[in-house]
Amino acid sequence: MRLEDLAGLRFNYDAVGSTRYDETPQGYHRLEYRERIGVGDEVFRRAGEALLGWRMHRAAGLPMTATDTPPAIGTNSLGRLGAGMLVGRLRTLSPVGLLGLPVPCRVVWTVDEPDRTGFAYGTLEGHPASGEESFVVTRDPDGIHFTVRAYSRPATWYTRLGGPATRKAQHLAARRYTQTLRRLATR
Repeated sequence: MRLEDLAGLRFNYDAVGSTRYDETPQGYHRLEYRERIGVGDEVFRRAGEALLGWRMHRAAGLPMTATDTPPAIGTNSLGRLGAGMLVGRLRTLSPVGLLGLPVPCRVVWTVDEPDRTGFAYGTLEGHPASGEESFVVTRDPDGIHFTVRAYSRPATWYTRLGGPATRKAQHLAARRYTQTLRRLATR
């Protein structure tokens, strides 16, 4: 699968945009992971740039290409889930990442406000899961926070077979994204 192949794909779920409204469709598993990543305007700015430039995903070990930077509604993205996301961060694309499992998505909403920035993407046909994931950086009175919110369910036989292990992997990915964004925003 190539990035240019995504234009003709459809979402593989129906409740498009639900992460924006904090709604979890019936039959989906919910994930919400929120953590403080630092303090101050500079941390907020750096975190927003790393998130909207796709650097967070790449630095967390998910090789990612996208049709637009920063993401806009309708932006297609193609990640490759390989060993890098599962065992540690990669500084360069590994052969496993290049050959890994394709994870095609499309951006369904964005937010660009003085104290909130981020986006959400939904899964497309060919993705091993079905659902949506949002990534939002907020400036709050007690510091800068990063929230990953998702709802998903298996879309393939092998993710159904994985059961709770696939949900655990999603939680670990949210933690890795947060740790990576903290590192990128506070160096």
